[in-house]
Amino acid sequence: MSHGRRDPQIALRLDGSEPDPAGRWHDGAALAYLGGSLRLVLGSRHTEALREGDTLNLPLPPEATPRQIQDRAEAWLREQAKRILEQVIAEKSALAGRRAPCLALSFAARGHWVEAQGSDVLRCNWRLIEQSLPVIEQAIARGIAALPVEDRACDLFGASPAT
Repeated sequence: MSHGRRDPQIALRLDGSEPDPAGRWHDGAALAYLGGSLRLVLGSRHTEALREGDTLNLPLPPEATPRQIQDRAEAWLREQAKRILEQVIAEKSALAGRRAPCLALSFAARGHWVEAQGSDVLRCNWRLIEQSLPVIEQAIARGIAALPVEDRACDLFGASPAT
């Protein structure tokens, strides 16, 4: 065995660094949303982030940094997640015949899409907004089903329990 040649396995270097944000966060980049994607467009036409069809207009100058673009786009996504997830929670809770639990957005990098916490909170990962609506609805329905059964005997305005 020659000392001048290295084993390819030894020469292999794994790069554990984060991907370059400039590659993902720039004018014209794609942003996952409700099972599809939106194209990011920077400009000063609007004062707030605005979705128009398959485009998300961000009120940022063309020279905005990748971090500024990411922050603005993700802020918009989190607002949408809160709005849409609360709506789906209300609809699925009504179908299950129970009060709608409160929504708590999760920012965890790992974990379940939806977790029941206590008897009246659904903790949903905000990135669930990237999935299609049927996937969101299924995840939330499962989360609601995992909540403990409501004790209606404590309802002051409901029917009194049989004695």
